[in-house]
Amino acid sequence: MSTLLPFSEDQLVSELWARDVQFLMGRQFSSTPLLSPANLIAALAQSINARVRFSLIPFFLRHPEFATEVEIADKSLTSQSNQYVLRFYYTAAVFLQRKYQERLIHILGKQPQLPDFFSSKLGVIPETDPDQALVQLAKRHQILSRQFINWLGTYEHAADVWLKQMELQKA
Repeated sequence: MSTLLPFSEDQLVSELWARDVQFLMGRQFSSTPLLSPANLIAALAQSINARVRFSLIPFFLRHPEFATEVEIADKSLTSQSNQYVLRFYYTAAVFLQRKYQERLIHILGKQPQLPDFFSSKLGVIPETDPDQALVQLAKRHQILSRQFINWLGTYEHAADVWLKQMELQKA
């Protein structure tokens, strides 16, 4: 599978909104998704906008049923940096789903667990404590990306903003 043509930020936000992931502000062009889940996942991972890339976390938390599409998207990415984006954000969603399981059940009902596809490929040993797993993942993200960003804060922020918005909608 080849690299996707670039999509505008508005197109990707519209795709997210069409899938009930209202994480980023933008315009919704269509209420029906136009991209397959694998193509959307790959396009989000390839976005030049960091906010669009980290929308992968709420996407996976909202749609764990698309976990099977992650490996397809991963194989379509030709850039190692884009694969890292997908692998780290997906793995963060795996750990965040465990951490926020009660809140997610309250909002969405019982959902399938996200399978851990990438932690061993990233050199992360999955911990039983999701907080410890996230810390370990964030440290590894700094090393492999060579970006000494607060990745833990990034993961938590993406989940927290989305969860609060979903809780407000449910109230």
